Amino acid sequence: MNLNDLTNISSGFAPTPKMPVLFLGHGSPMNAIEENQFVRGFRKISKEIPVPNAILCVSAHWFTNGTFVTAMDLPKTIHDFYGFPPDLFAVQYPAPGSPELARETAGLLLPAQVEEDHSWGLDHGAWSVIRHMYPEADIPVIQLSIDYSKPPEYHFQLATQLQKLREKGVLIIGSGNIVHNLRLVDWRNINTVGAGWDWAIEARELTNSWILDGNFRNLINYNKQGVAMQTAVPTPDHYMPLIYTLALKEKTDDIALFNDELLGGSLSMTSVRIG
Repeated sequence: MNLNDLTNISSGFAPTPKMPVLFLGHGSPMNAIEENQFVRGFRKISKEIPVPNAILCVSAHWFTNGTFVTAMDLPKTIHDFYGFPPDLFAVQYPAPGSPELARETAGLLLPAQVEEDHSWGLDHGAWSVIRHMYPEADIPVIQLSIDYSKPPEYHFQLATQLQKLREKGVLIIGSGNIVHNLRLVDWRNINTVGAGWDWAIEARELTNSWILDGNFRNLINYNKQGVAMQTAVPTPDHYMPLIYTLALKEKTDDIALFNDELLGGSLSMTSVRIG
């Protein structure tokens, strides 16, 4: 695939200003059907940015050996959780896919090998937040998986290659949680906004300062930043979507936080807007 092919694939997209990039702290799957300050934050941010031509989501819940991109016309809604009420399992988010955008994404990421996927769909890291932003489900959505065999620096450099999509009206969303340690959740305060263990408070303060100061080196090397960060990020799955978002910041882009709260002692809903 050459550059002319890439231009032709998305030539049908209406011109837009350069799209912002988002990292969304998605939290519990119940946020998909609950009304709270966080879903109001998702709706608010969608009204503050241009309407996208399409969405590319990097979700914590598609962690794979290798890199894949969804390439079906009609991605299914995946209920990748258990123990929740039937109302949550009944939710469908029937947004179309975009095989053309999937192909373009794979081409932009060369020489990395990105395989087109026809079996995954939209997991709850994607649809549970996007449904609040675009409830009509009329904007095409594709997902890009996270290769668990690669280090953070690899993902940062890979994501920089997606920059061209911002100029074509594609909204790139990373969906995860910066502080995410389910083993240490304080279940008595699971819905208490602002509740955080000391290490979670420290990790949130550190990451927030690094994000706003543009100190992305410390964020990429999070596992070398002390005990608080190691406890906040015991596994990389929910953290790595942040790296994809940060990699797309250009020098002229503003950066801001929203939904910036701790929950249940060991979870953060902190979200980031770039541009």
